[in-house]
Amino acid sequence: MNSPAPDRSLHEPFLSLYAEHQAALHTFIRSMLPGREETAEVMQNVIVVLWQKFETAQDFKKWAFGVARLEVLKFLQTRKRDRHIFDDALVNQLADRAVLLERQHLAEREALEGCLQKLPAVQRELVLRAYTKGSTMNALAALRGQTPMALYKLLHRIRQVLQECVHTTVTKREIA
Repeated sequence: MNSPAPDRSLHEPFLSLYAEHQAALHTFIRSMLPGREETAEVMQNVIVVLWQKFETAQDFKKWAFGVARLEVLKFLQTRKRDRHIFDDALVNQLADRAVLLERQHLAEREALEGCLQKLPAVQRELVLRAYTKGSTMNALAALRGQTPMALYKLLHRIRQVLQECVHTTVTKREIA
């Protein structure tokens, strides 16, 4: 029994929410399945179900993760004879673990953004440039009039400061 497709006026809100949570949803599904092919197949099924049953008045991420969990279990049920498929208990355990790790990752990412803002402007700009897609250490070092090794050492020290800041920030939030 197929549900009717949502009203066309829901395209934009759906696409916006899906785009925001796509990577986390994919990671969540991947954490419960043994391979990429299976993940891609289930991800397609999840997208179809999400679109068919989408309503704007719900917590999209929580709902999408629930749909994903059910679709993984359904997928695995159809493949039960394959000895490479996880049982339901393990899939649920992996799903629960993935949710916890995703929350931790989000907390660390938010802390990193705050910690980056605390860096002196010159250091913040250097970090952002160094980790921009297509940027090379050799080109950045030449631009700054440094050797690549000196630049690596400087970035290492900045990363250590950021790592400590993130750790401290996350720990404080957990205690509070």
